[in-house]
Amino acid sequence: MPSVRHALRLYAGPLARRHIEQHGLRPQDVGVIPAAAGGPKGLVLGPLDRFIFGQWLSQSSQPVHLVGASIGAWRMATACLDHSVAAFERLERNYIGQHYAPPPGHKRPTADQISEQFGRNLHLFYGGRLAEVLHHPRYRLHIVTSRGRHVLAREGTLRTPLGYLGAFAANALHRKALGAWLERVVFSTPDGSGHATPLPFGTQDFRTRQVALQERNFLDALQASCSIPFVLRPVHGIAGAPPGAYWDGGITDYHLHLRYQAPEGSPIVLYPHFQKAVVPGWLDKVWKHRHLSSPALDNMLVLAPDPAWVQTLPNAKLPDRTDFTRYGQDLAARVNAWSRATAASQQLAVELAQWLERPDPSRIEPL
Repeated sequence: MPSVRHALRLYAGPLARRHIEQHGLRPQDVGVIPAAAGGPKGLVLGPLDRFIFGQWLSQSSQPVHLVGASIGAWRMATACLDHSVAAFERLERNYIGQHYAPPPGHKRPTADQISEQFGRNLHLFYGGRLAEVLHHPRYRLHIVTSRGRHVLAREGTLRTPLGYLGAFAANALHRKALGAWLERVVFSTPDGSGHATPLPFGTQDFRTRQVALQERNFLDALQASCSIPFVLRPVHGIAGAPPGAYWDGGITDYHLHLRYQAPEGSPIVLYPHFQKAVVPGWLDKVWKHRHLSSPALDNMLVLAPDPAWVQTLPNAKLPDRTDFTRYGQDLAARVNAWSRATAASQQLAVELAQWLERPDPSRIEPL
C-alpha cells in the first residue's frame, strides 16, 4: 500500500481561514455542522463524529445547527441522542450489518421490502428516544427532504422515471429549474414556541419549505430523507407537511452547498465530509463546473480524507452503494471490507485532535 503522510486534509473558505489564523479553532467557534448524503461513504466519518460530538464540542455551550440529508440526516439525528458516542457506534454497526435478501423469484430486493425493513430499523433505533432528539438543549436539527411536484407528486411505474428524466433535463439547463419538479422541504426541531427553528441558511437558491419536526413526523421525515428513488419507495402523508411524495434529501441537496448564516459569535461551518467538493444536488454529479466552491462557503472548514489515503482502503475506495452489487449476498465479505474501512478511519479523528491542539494554518488548503 502507498505511504500517506496525512489521512486528513483541511479545506477552508477565505473567512474561515482568516478566523483560524487569528484565533485557531475553538469549540465555541462552530455554529453549523452539515452532513452530506452519500450512502455508505458516510461510514468513514464515524470516528470524526464520535470525537467532535463526544469530546470536543462538549467543551462549549453555544447552540449548533445540524443540517443533514440522507445518511447525513441519520448521523445528525444520532448526534442529538444522549450518550452520542454509543449511539454513533450503534449506527455504524447497524449500517454495516444491513442486509436485504431478495424475496423468492427476485434477483434483488424490492423497493417495498427495503422501505419496510428500513422503517422498522429506524423505529428500533429511535424508539422511545424522540424527545432526546427534538428537545436537545444545544443542537438544532434540520432534516432535508426532496418533495415531488406535478408529475413527481405521486409515484408510478411510468410517471416516476419520466418525472426524473424531466428533472434531469431541467437541472441541466439551470439548477433553479429543478424546482419545477422537486422542492426542498426541511423538517426542523421546534423552538420554544413550537414553531420550526429558523434555518441557518438562505433559501433564495432553490424552492424551499420548512416544517416543524415533531414526534408524529420524525420517523417519516428521516426515512424520506434516506429514500433513494428506485431503491426505496417515497414517503407519503407526513404529518404536518404538504401532501406529496418525499424522497432522498440528497436529490435537491447532495452535499448541502448552501448559503450558511452561522449564529453571531460562532461563525464557522464545520463540515466533516468524504471529499473536498461540495456538490449542490445529486443530479449535479455529472456537471463538474458545479462542484467548485462559491462565496456561499466562505465560512466553511471541510475535513476530508486525503485521496491518497482512500487508496489504502479495501478496494482502494470509500465504501459505497456499488458494494451491494460487488458482494451480492456475501454479507460477511462486505461487512469485513466496510469494517476495515471504518477502523482505518480512526486515523482521521486522531489527526483532527492533534491539529486542534495546535491549529496550523499551513495545513489548510483553499476550498
